Order: sequence, then structure tokens, then C-alpha cells
Amino acid sequence: MTTPADEEAVDQDALAAEWEAAMGGGDSGGGGGDGGGEGDDQDDLAAEWEAMVSGGDSGGGGGADVAVSSSPGRESTRVLNQDEIDSLLGFDDEQEDTFERSGIQAILNSALVSYERLPMLEVVFDRLVRLMSTSLRNFTSDNVEVTLDNITSFRFGDYLNSIPLPAMLSVFKAEEWDNHGLITVDSSLIYSIVDVLLGGRRGTAAMRIEGRPYTTIERSLVERLIHVMLSDLSAAFEPLSPVTFRFDRLETNPRFATISRPSNAAIVARLRIDMEDRGGQLELLLPYATLEPVRELLLQMFMGEKFGRDSIWETHLAEELWMTYVSMEAVLDEQTLPLSTVFNLKVGSQILLNATPDSPVDLRCGELSLYSGSMGRKSDHMAVRIDEKLIKERNEHS
Repeated sequence: MTTPADEEAVDQDALAAEWEAAMGGGDSGGGGGDGGGEGDDQDDLAAEWEAMVSGGDSGGGGGADVAVSSSPGRESTRVLNQDEIDSLLGFDDEQEDTFERSGIQAILNSALVSYERLPMLEVVFDRLVRLMSTSLRNFTSDNVEVTLDNITSFRFGDYLNSIPLPAMLSVFKAEEWDNHGLITVDSSLIYSIVDVLLGGRRGTAAMRIEGRPYTTIERSLVERLIHVMLSDLSAAFEPLSPVTFRFDRLETNPRFATISRPSNAAIVARLRIDMEDRGGQLELLLPYATLEPVRELLLQMFMGEKFGRDSIWETHLAEELWMTYVSMEAVLDEQTLPLSTVFNLKVGSQILLNATPDSPVDLRCGELSLYSGSMGRKSDHMAVRIDEKLIKERNEHS
């Protein structure tokens, strides 16, 4: 009884023998004095091929590069190893926490807007870190250090899938901007806050109890932490644009915290909160749609920068406008005719005007009537004497 492995070995041996026979046939047909030396080379190549095939069966698919000769006379082809494939596709672990990506990953993320195009947003987050350091020290009566790890851009759906559970997700609303944001508190920070607020002993790491839902006390304490952070976030945006962030709800399932389309881009700021030997991470997510009302303010390079308000340019533009040439039309009469009458007009047809020599003439610039005057003649030219300024009356009535 033969096993599949034996049958495969027999097939490989038969393939090697067939290759060797083909090489031998080529030698016998050649003839000549040099045929013996060339036949030895072909025999060595066939033996190498056989050894390589048998080595592939016994090696079990090693991770090293392999050189394979597909046919006589063709150069060997090198097979990429796993590291080279990951680098080509852009899934290199060493670049996981950096902003620069390559390969297919860079193409997929090319549609995302980098947060660096919003320079003032980083200033806002720096103010948030300083405010939270003071507020959390008063909130916990402990030595609290808040640091900003990084600011990255994510698609909202990818971010929800990357949240490590269990965690608490707080949905808040920006009242003036009429949109929402998200705050994610990881498990380590939840238990650290509970331990600190309920009088846990210092110097001991916070206990983490996995596999159970959060209690009402834990949710209430985390909600108080969220209120402190939202108050500081409003104060951080205050110099740029007054906004009120209002707590909406607290969720533990990311599916119930959907505030945007999965494909929409969002800014994610990771904050690290350390309380001596305890602490955790807190992530603030703001969709680009939420920041759209203050996007021009966030594009400033420094606080109070003016956009499109150059007094020198405005003065120059006003002076040039006074020298601009515009065309004016003298309208003697206007008539409304049926379309059939217009199509029946031919060369020689006459249109009788309802104007008399004393009728006022309307002087227009485009669709705007500026002046009204009377028709006359000066030298050999037809002339209109301005009797009334219509634009002034229009402004007074408006």
C-alpha cells in the first residue's frame, strides 16, 4: 500500500528521469568530439535538478530564497521572502506607528487628509494637555501627568475596528458646530480612575477584572472624568472659536457609538494619563466634518492670522476699479412680442416703437439702470442728456 507522499516522490523521480533522458537525447543527436564534455555538463544539470526536487520534498517549504531554472538557457528566478512581500505591500511592522507608509497601504491611505494641514489643531491639543493636567490633579487629588502621544488620521470605520475591548466610548456633541465627536477610555485608565477616586492604596497597580460588564459606579466615575475633559476641550478651543461640548451618552459597544460614515476621515489624538504607577490611554476622535465650520481658522499658522484681509491690496484694488471700462446702453423702448411674430420677421419688416422724441431714455450698465435722460443731438452725434440718477433712488428705497 502506497501513501500520497510515496506517490509524490515517485512522480518527482519520474520527472527527473524524463528531464535527464531529454538531456541525454540532445547529446546523442549532437555528435562530434565536444559532445562528451557537453553531455557531462547536461548530466550534472540533471543531477542538480533531481537533488533540488528531492530537497524541496524533504525541506517542507523553508523560508529562504530559492533559485529555480524553469527551462534550459533561461536565467534563474528568485522567490521573494515574507519580509520583502510585507515591505512591498506596505505592511511592515517597523512602520506601524509612523506616518510614512509605502506600497499598497500608501495608495489606500492617499485619500486621507493629513492633520498637518491644520496647524492650529496641534496648538489646541497642546492647550488641552496643559488644562487637563491641572484639572485632573484637582479631580483625583493625585499627581497626574498628561502627555500627547500622537495625532493621526483614520477612517472612522477602521478606527472602530481597532479599538481594544473592553473600553468605554463617550459620544459628545459640539453645540455650535452641530456635530459629534468620540472619546475612548481604555480599560487600564478606567480601573485606575476607579481605584484612585475610591481611595485605593498608592504604590499598587490597578486591578483589572476582565470578562464582566462595567458596573454603575464605574460608569458614573468615568462619566465624571469625561465631563472634566469636555470642559477643558471647550476652554482649549475658546481662543480660536467659542464652542460648547456637551456629553451625550456612554457606550461599551463600538457599533452603538457610530457618529459618522465608516469611510469618512477623522482626527485621532492619543493622550497618555499617568498617575504615579497607574494610568492608561484616552483617545479623542473628531471627524473632519465636525471641524469643517472652523477649518479656515485651523489652517492658520499662528493665532490671529488674517486670510484675505490685506489693506494694501484692498486699496490698490479699489483704485483700479475706478479705472475700469464698462459699456453702457441707451434703451429707447422695450417691447414684448410673441415668439411667432419674432420668427416671422424678415428683411424689411418694421417694428414700431412706442417712444416719442420727448420720451425718457434709460441708460443701463448690464442689467442695472443707472441714469435716465432725454434724447438729443450734439454736432454730428446722437446724444443723451442725463436728467436723473436712478441708482441713488434705488439705494434709498432699499
